[in-house]
Amino acid sequence: MGDQPIISVANLTVTYAGAERPAIDGIDLEVNAGEYVGIMGLNGAGKTTLGLCLNGVVPHALPAEVSGALLVAGIDPRTRSIHDNARVVGIVFDNPEFQLSQMTVVEEVAFGLENLGVEPAEMPARIAEALALVGLEGVDERSPFALSGGQQQRLALASVLVMRPTVLFLDEPTSNLDPIGKADILAIADRLHSDEGMTVIVADHEVESLAEHADRIVVLDAGHVVMNGLPAQVLARVDELGALGLRVPQVTEFAHALRPDAQELPVTVPGALVWLEAR
Repeated sequence: MGDQPIISVANLTVTYAGAERPAIDGIDLEVNAGEYVGIMGLNGAGKTTLGLCLNGVVPHALPAEVSGALLVAGIDPRTRSIHDNARVVGIVFDNPEFQLSQMTVVEEVAFGLENLGVEPAEMPARIAEALALVGLEGVDERSPFALSGGQQQRLALASVLVMRPTVLFLDEPTSNLDPIGKADILAIADRLHSDEGMTVIVADHEVESLAEHADRIVVLDAGHVVMNGLPAQVLARVDELGALGLRVPQVTEFAHALRPDAQELPVTVPGALVWLEAR
């Protein structure tokens, strides 16, 4: 991981027009280059708003009052266009159909490149590269709407990756997928982080995957950062997370039931085996 934060947020507050309270309320957060950060929180905690601030959709396309300091790759996304921000932060949402609009898979992936003004001669290689990264080779001429839900989500991801962003923000990318589809998307995110060195932020309820792959977990509640630390530190706070309506990995819940007074709890299956042997 890099020594300098690629994302730096200080006292960031975001209030949408007509809202009674801020969606994000004075949060501080830093993310290092090449880091994998998991974000946990109930719906309305501020996860999506944070991602939309990072790529400038808020406030450029979604009007909101935004205050505080925000830098992504050294530049405030509020000062550059959405197109320019798309080269830095790519976002994939929970429902891929919201991001699909073209007649064929290859046209879908090309759409972002066209908006960026990429030379036509450069497009085929970049499209093929993006489709290969998500395992969608050989479906170029199929309709995006003829794909399975998991394939659609991988296509939405390819459409973001083709723009070669520095930061990938996945906003509950598995919430509408079956177990196989969930595993595929989270495996791709892990591979992009471990093999490509990409900075990955995953807002998701799949805590087992976050426990295994994330370098750090941030918990949001009502627009505030309430926890921020290593997965083993955050996910072991079973009672506190439960009070927020959030679950922990099953192995952690099991260990907590066995030893509710334990100072350390396992958060992965291998860790659980070591923990049990020590007892």
